[in-house]
Amino acid sequence: MYELLLIRYGEIGTKGKNRHMFEQRLRANMEKALQGLDVAGVERAHTRFYVELNQDARDIIARLQKVFGIASMSPVKRVGLDEAHITEAAVQIMDDILARQTDQNGRKRTFKVETHRPNKSFPLTSPEVSRNLGAELLKEFPQLAVDVHTPELRLEVEIRDRFAYVYTERIPGPGGLPVGVSGKAVLLLSGGIDSPAAGHLMMKRGVEPLAVHFHSPPFTSERSREKVLDLARQLAGPGGVIPVHVVHFTEIQKALNLHCPPKLLMTVMRRFMLRIAEAIAESKGAMALITGESLGQVASQTMASLLATGHVVRLPVFRPLIGFDKLEIIELAKQIGTYDISIQPYEDCCTIFVPRHPETQPDLIDVETAEAKMPIDELIQEALERTEVVLCGKD
Repeated sequence: MYELLLIRYGEIGTKGKNRHMFEQRLRANMEKALQGLDVAGVERAHTRFYVELNQDARDIIARLQKVFGIASMSPVKRVGLDEAHITEAAVQIMDDILARQTDQNGRKRTFKVETHRPNKSFPLTSPEVSRNLGAELLKEFPQLAVDVHTPELRLEVEIRDRFAYVYTERIPGPGGLPVGVSGKAVLLLSGGIDSPAAGHLMMKRGVEPLAVHFHSPPFTSERSREKVLDLARQLAGPGGVIPVHVVHFTEIQKALNLHCPPKLLMTVMRRFMLRIAEAIAESKGAMALITGESLGQVASQTMASLLATGHVVRLPVFRPLIGFDKLEIIELAKQIGTYDISIQPYEDCCTIFVPRHPETQPDLIDVETAEAKMPIDELIQEALERTEVVLCGKD
């Protein structure tokens, strides 16, 4: 029935002279997502992209629905700039829809025709095309009735420079900006619910994530490590790759338990994590850190705790979940497919080593005093030297 998938972008259209850079990145990301499918390629014309449908459109649509930057998609029939050809395509589409969606009660289906005419040289105006096409459809299908306010079926026509495109469906995309246009950032990726959701939100703003995970064998299991790698694969999406830096955190964990007052352990541990994440970010050309912190959710996420932990790094720390409550974060995690992975019962070092009574209002002087007992630079250097990089991608 349909020859092409028409792909629209949203926010990219507001960009000025550098819009072509956003378009090029979006096109490249779509091509990566479609690797392995029978697709001739992604073509661009004006403010649209097109993919030829050489196979089941559902496979193509399922992959593109995970490509940030896409606002919506429509399977379309492409015809010449001739009213008769447009009418023929519209009749074919409507006939297919009505054959698949019969109403056993004999009730008429309501519809509306909407025409968009960027090609102003086309001899008929948009209202004329819609009116003529609507009349032909009523003549061809007596089971139809017009409703211009709340139609059940909406048939759309786009008349452009060389072709007209006829379709009835708009499939939503994820929106946002193409991953990569906003630079790189390091995501502190635990095995919990929050950090993958934070990574997703920053990817939607065009950020290319590099992940850092802190692994403390034998205190944390190999299954907890694999869970995090699965989270990274889910975040990467079709055609994407997220490098996960698995940091050997055991010696730091031992030093913390030996030298740090229990109530300050979480604060000092977070400071170590941010220092290491910043070192990795700077070595990879990343310009920010990303965490899954939500204000007031736990003791380490009070305003005082965030001030004490963030004090040790120069790079900005993005906290896209800062105003979310837990139920909102869970709902987002379910939407992006990370929730079921996160709730697997394999704990990471952030959950295993939580003190019974953590300090919710840590004083910076007390924190620095606790750290002074530890060889910070040596511990960090040892952890970095034992870091393993795993490339996580999803077909």
